[in-house]
Amino acid sequence: MSDGARSRMSGRVREGTSALLISTDGRLLMQLRDDLPHVSDPGKISLFGGRREGTESFLECVVREIHEEIGYYLPPERFELIGQYSGTDHLTPNGRLHGQVFLARDVPIDQLKVNEGRLEIVAIDELERIRGRLARAAEYALEIFLKREPIT
Repeated sequence: MSDGARSRMSGRVREGTSALLISTDGRLLMQLRDDLPHVSDPGKISLFGGRREGTESFLECVVREIHEEIGYYLPPERFELIGQYSGTDHLTPNGRLHGQVFLARDVPIDQLKVNEGRLEIVAIDELERIRGRLARAAEYALEIFLKREPIT
């Protein structure tokens, strides 16, 4: 067993992925998290994604998680890696968080069936109205995205 797999199993390191999804009309497709105590970032607006399972790659993880959470299959080639993060895990005492953030474009809103939380559709030029409601992962991904594609 690799050190990474052993660390993931012990709970010291949490590894996962998330994706910033852009609709066919250029809006952000985000997840309004359920406001329940057992849910991470309850009531916050976040990205779709989740934890790695077994030996799957970060790309395999994001493909699986997005399909599970939005009910629409996006093949691996639709995802572009835009960032990585590593640092303190605010959900696990003395834990670390390692992850990758992906971008997928041209996602058809009318074909989605969100299975966790609710779909939050946000025009890129309206990000200020939700800024205080964003989960940390969403803030990080949007910061990367806006550096690449500033609002004009």
